[in-house]
Amino acid sequence: MGTLSGKTAVVTGSTSGIGLAYARAFASAGANIVINGFGVPADIEKERSAIEKEFGVKAVHSPADMTKPAEIAEMIALGEKTFGSVDILVNNAGVQFVSPIEDFPIEKWDMIIAINLSSAFHAIRAAVPGMKKRGWGRIINTASAHSLVASPFKSAYVSAKHGIVGLTKTVALEVATHKITANCISPGYVWTPLVEKQIPDTMKARGLTKEQVINDVLLDAQPTKEFVTVDQVAALALFLTSDAAAQITGANLSIDGGWTAE
Repeated sequence: MGTLSGKTAVVTGSTSGIGLAYARAFASAGANIVINGFGVPADIEKERSAIEKEFGVKAVHSPADMTKPAEIAEMIALGEKTFGSVDILVNNAGVQFVSPIEDFPIEKWDMIIAINLSSAFHAIRAAVPGMKKRGWGRIINTASAHSLVASPFKSAYVSAKHGIVGLTKTVALEVATHKITANCISPGYVWTPLVEKQIPDTMKARGLTKEQVINDVLLDAQPTKEFVTVDQVAALALFLTSDAAAQITGANLSIDGGWTAE
């Protein structure tokens, strides 16, 4: 029997990368899973069925669009209807756009705030009543090193990630007496397909080798000169669901190779 046996986790943006690692970590501890995100249906089905086969739990996919509040509420309802509860909510979906502020497209600002910040509000709002009723819950928000420090040309992303910290703290205070915790995990650069895909473009744009891009561009911010792995981030999330972490709430936990220590 896993420590999360009989519990259900909803993870947004979990068809790949950090989100998928979260989903698999909770499943390994016995939780049923609602994965969410876009992608090729066959690829999503492969990941969904792999979770069921490998961990002996149930998993369903919600195609909810994180810019649509009604669909986000439906995603939470799907978890409750299918499995009887939503005990763990991980708001992980995120997008990025890089531009000087005077050229930053308004629609990109709106989209990033919607997906990286407002979607967490809508999901938490829908999940908290059930958690309160059952007297247990874990809310985990993927923030970023950019929840603590800024980088140029990322105004929307940095604003959303700073915002998610404020949202997390507020929720933590509201649910503190209900055995529900709310915390942020703030990764630095994590080795994901998203990061890997950016390397050839950066090589071309800056006339650098792959090694130079990795060391001088990506890892420049991280004193350890190593990427964070998705499994390390997922292990921290899994710890936050444990009884040992019951008094960790309203926290922003950095996992960034020392980036924000500077």
